[in-house]
Amino acid sequence: MLFGKEHVKRYVETDGAEGHEWQGTTTLILTTTGRKSGEQRSTPLIYQRFGDDLLVVASKGGSDTPPLWYLNLQAEPEVLVQVKGDRFPARARTATAEEKPAMWRTMAATWPQYDEYQQKTDRDIPVVVLERTG
Repeated sequence: MLFGKEHVKRYVETDGAEGHEWQGTTTLILTTTGRKSGEQRSTPLIYQRFGDDLLVVASKGGSDTPPLWYLNLQAEPEVLVQVKGDRFPARARTATAEEKPAMWRTMAATWPQYDEYQQKTDRDIPVVVLERTG
């Protein structure tokens, strides 16, 4: 099973032929700018389309702390996204309280564990909206 850096490497090398389909769902590669290092950080994340945008969830498996990629995009919302062979710039933002219920249902439908993750933590797990800018 692909995971972490190896997942990113194979996905990028094969334009998603390896890594886009993952455990019954689909993944993209999100590249953020490290808020401390300034370096590019790429992470494979489960995603779904929502209108013209893409959604990802900052769950970290239900941890009480958010994933580092989420902290990075809060500091610098301009990100790079790769879906299969399509690479493009995007602006990342956290879904509003009004948007989140429908977006959460979309994500939980593709990865039911998100509901379990939310039950494990008091942290409100964010849904992140990726809006193509390029």
